[in-house]
Amino acid sequence: MAKWHGISRRKPSGGRVKRPRGKRRGEISSENQFAYVGEEDKSKAYRKRAKSQTMRVQSARHINVNDPKEGKTVKATINSVAENDADPNYVRRNIITKGAVVDTDVGRVRVTSRPGMHGVVSGVLLED
Repeated sequence: MAKWHGISRRKPSGGRVKRPRGKRRGEISSENQFAYVGEEDKSKAYRKRAKSQTMRVQSARHINVNDPKEGKTVKATINSVAENDADPNYVRRNIITKGAVVDTDVGRVRVTSRPGMHGVVSGVLLED
């Protein structure tokens, strides 16, 4: 469900404030789009204000993994989400967010990109 980011009609004391207008379309945010671990890489373009666009990952199968020791980046396959400090429920639902630790075929990787905003899934290889 969309969220309204307008000004409240209540004062800090709890009293009512009469506002001269109602809700505006620009004050309503878009719905959450979670990036799941899936069978293929899927992303979608979302329209923003002034005809600008942003890409959002809907499902991810691959991740760009940077190895800081070797200084190389490889493409790895995601198996599952191992940890997520944002919400433990995201681990059960296999939702990828920034800071999540995923299990891949090259090892454990911490996600450094924001899949819902950047449109790609990138991460750094962790030392085990």
